Amino acid sequence: MKNSEAIKLNNAAKPAVADLMKTLGTDSTGLTEDQAGQRLEKYGPNTIQTAKQRSEILIFIENFTSLMAILLWVSGIVAMIAGMPELGIAIWAVNVINGCFSYWQQHAAQKATDSLKKMLPSYVKVTRGGKIKQIRVEELVPGDLFKIQAGDSIPADARVFKCSSLQVDESSLTGESLPVEKTDEYKQGDGEFAQQNIVFAGTTVTSGTADGIAFATGMKTEFGRIAKLAQGQKQTVYPLERELNHLTRQLTIIALLIGIAFFLLAIFFVHYPIAKSFIFALGMIVAFIPEGLLPTVTLSLAQGTQRMAKRHALLKNLSSVETLGQTTVVCSDKTGTLTQNQMTINHLWLAAKDYDVTGTGYFTNGQIQVDDRPVELTQEPDLSQLLRIATLNNDTEVDEGTGEEKAKILGTSTEASLVILSRKAGIDVKAENRTYPRLKELPFDSNRKLMSTITKNQTGQVIIDTKGASSSELLICDRILDNGIVRPLTDADKQHIMAVNEKYAKQGLRSLAFSYREVDQDDPLIHVSLDDFQIGNAETHMIFVGLAIMSDPPRPEIFDAVKKCRRARIRIIMVTGDSPITAKSIAVRIGITSDKASVITGDQLDNMSDDALRQAVKGEVIFARVAPEHKFRIVSMCQKNGEIVASTGDGVNDAPALKRADIGIAMGVTGTDVAKDAADMILTDDNFASIVSAIEEGRTVYSNLQKFLLYILNSNMPEAAPSVVFLLTRGLVPLPLTVMQILTVDLGTDLLPALGLGIEKSEPGIMNQPPRPQDSHLLNKSIIWKAFGLYGLIASIISTGAYFFVNHENGWPNISLASSGVGYAEATTMTLAAIVFCQIAAAMNCRTQISSVFSVGLFSNRRIWLGIGVEIGLIALLMYVPFLQTVFNTGPLNIIEWSFLFCIPVPLFLLEEGRKWLLRRYSTRHSNDPS
Repeated sequence: MKNSEAIKLNNAAKPAVADLMKTLGTDSTGLTEDQAGQRLEKYGPNTIQTAKQRSEILIFIENFTSLMAILLWVSGIVAMIAGMPELGIAIWAVNVINGCFSYWQQHAAQKATDSLKKMLPSYVKVTRGGKIKQIRVEELVPGDLFKIQAGDSIPADARVFKCSSLQVDESSLTGESLPVEKTDEYKQGDGEFAQQNIVFAGTTVTSGTADGIAFATGMKTEFGRIAKLAQGQKQTVYPLERELNHLTRQLTIIALLIGIAFFLLAIFFVHYPIAKSFIFALGMIVAFIPEGLLPTVTLSLAQGTQRMAKRHALLKNLSSVETLGQTTVVCSDKTGTLTQNQMTINHLWLAAKDYDVTGTGYFTNGQIQVDDRPVELTQEPDLSQLLRIATLNNDTEVDEGTGEEKAKILGTSTEASLVILSRKAGIDVKAENRTYPRLKELPFDSNRKLMSTITKNQTGQVIIDTKGASSSELLICDRILDNGIVRPLTDADKQHIMAVNEKYAKQGLRSLAFSYREVDQDDPLIHVSLDDFQIGNAETHMIFVGLAIMSDPPRPEIFDAVKKCRRARIRIIMVTGDSPITAKSIAVRIGITSDKASVITGDQLDNMSDDALRQAVKGEVIFARVAPEHKFRIVSMCQKNGEIVASTGDGVNDAPALKRADIGIAMGVTGTDVAKDAADMILTDDNFASIVSAIEEGRTVYSNLQKFLLYILNSNMPEAAPSVVFLLTRGLVPLPLTVMQILTVDLGTDLLPALGLGIEKSEPGIMNQPPRPQDSHLLNKSIIWKAFGLYGLIASIISTGAYFFVNHENGWPNISLASSGVGYAEATTMTLAAIVFCQIAAAMNCRTQISSVFSVGLFSNRRIWLGIGVEIGLIALLMYVPFLQTVFNTGPLNIIEWSFLFCIPVPLFLLEEGRKWLLRRYSTRHSNDPS
């Protein structure tokens, strides 16, 4: 056998079958078992290999080596050096718990992805040594002769050398929604994968049977080639990961600068010894590193992914949640993504009148109407005749499923739409076929574009029924059925029929024509045997009945989803393998583009420079008849324009673009394994509206990240203020807050309210705003001002005042401030508790940025109230449990001090509500100002 890797599509399609067999080292009896074994060893199993998986150990370690994680490891070391082993161990424990949780989330998502995998068939019938046998698909090799029939997935790229009425659904490879006719003769169609006598691995036989000779298996197939292209792409670094690294650098610099400042002040202002000054500065660095930020971010993202999973969106990486919120462009396939991939008849044209057909998809969920009223078939002879032909001239079976089960068809999508049409009319399809038993079939072929069936009625009369292209039908018809009367078909009739057909074609709709002929006593075929009924004598002198107009309808939820994207300034670019007319029709209909949008085909794209393409994707554009490499290039050019790109799809043809995109979104039900492996997110219900919900969730997650970042940083100022007082008084005021008490806030009391902020619902209008700029950061000027200049400053004054309040109760200033013992423990406890109660107000204030908390519901976020209850309980435990008193240097507070604490949150909350009211008032006036 010659090297099969060198066999290209045309080299397999053009030669005579005997020559191809010779090239592949086989003959009509098939390979021998020895030959097959040798080739299996040489070429490997017939499987689509996934990208080499990284070691689980390396994946596990990665969760402990992010920039923030490294900062926490270093902080633990610093704490150890500073003589605070409990603090160091606590920080390391946080890092370990967070890393393990992140790994568990990734592992769970991967397991869920693996469970969705459904791909090539398990077995295939081959001819080996002159005998037909069944083997596992993995054992199929180049040169094998195999058989396929309706419902089979094709296991390899193969040349068809014998077939009967073969049609193949290639949508998973090309994006084309209509089944493609295949024959045993070479004919080159339009676009890629258009050889008529070649079938491709991973596609599905919708009707007919065939024998093929495999010339490419596994990764050498077109399916495998595209999969390899997808696997060759580098893993995307998510914007959130970059942003968290940027934030970590910011916080590190802030902490180090503060540490250095306090170190120098301690030496030159307080005249502390260098060793003590160094330990003091290290404590300040630890105080300004938000140890709770990393676990809070991780848990918040995890909560976001869990909420999205309930809405049928499975995320494989936590960080991809936020990236969705930054999306500016969605490159979307059409078939099965924007549309239902379920051909539906919505209109019938007959000579006497037109009919509308309600309902979509492969379900009996509509009816045939005239002027919005259901028809009565007994009063509609022409319609009854069309429905009879549609029912009998049909080889497809449709299982509508039950409940939420997806409908299944065995046959073609066009014929499935006819079955549903008949059911909508109340016709029992099986009973109709028993009433008119089939005698013979003249199969469809692409030359005449017709299919005929020959049946007989209850009286024994033979009837010829034909369906096909309008132009082909008009060539064989010389009569027309008009309001129950058969009359001659005139030239004016033909012109009118073609004008109607052209009108619907311009709308991106398909039409299918129907005709019939009753073999009566005057018919020349009355004395002809059934075997002699042939295309030439049967498909002539036909009676034209009418047209069925059909389309692959948009998903019902797509219209609202597109409107939301428009309001959110998110552009949708349709990238499909379907025809330009159909693509533009759907795009305009669902609101993706206006009628002025340009349509660029794959051939035109090949001749475009990168600069021209970059300019094209900035405007209203649709891409049609594109190949996988084209989709990849389109996504790349959008990214070069500075866009954050989400690419959707379900077929292997989408995989390279899914991998290249910032967010790849695959369909979980109809999607191929290659697409699912390449994607960052999988829609388990194939619902495009879930993408928009996910984008909204992503925006909400980012907003909530900023909310709890503000909340966490807010406590840094009151944590540092006691040390500032200590320095400014040159040690006369003992340190009002210990480092372990600081850690209590960072890793204890702050954590649950912060997580509550992580599940806060989006503020009204979040999808009416444009995507945030890529150069914006989590830690911006507004957050810095609020955290350190507003909330933090107020909390510092209150907590420091609380420290002096307790000392005043104990006799200060008549006696000196306690620096040890019960009095000192009580005073530092009061400082700690005051910070916690300031944070209670901060938790409520951070729930909204400008809206009133009352507008979103004061008690609507139960997690925050639970967190508030827990932090009050935790601070009480620290006060009254002897063991904890020793570890955290705390003591009990009296009723007066508790009353002081409970008076803190309400004024702070109302003060912030007033500030937000002023902001809203100013914003409203500014927006209404005509200048």
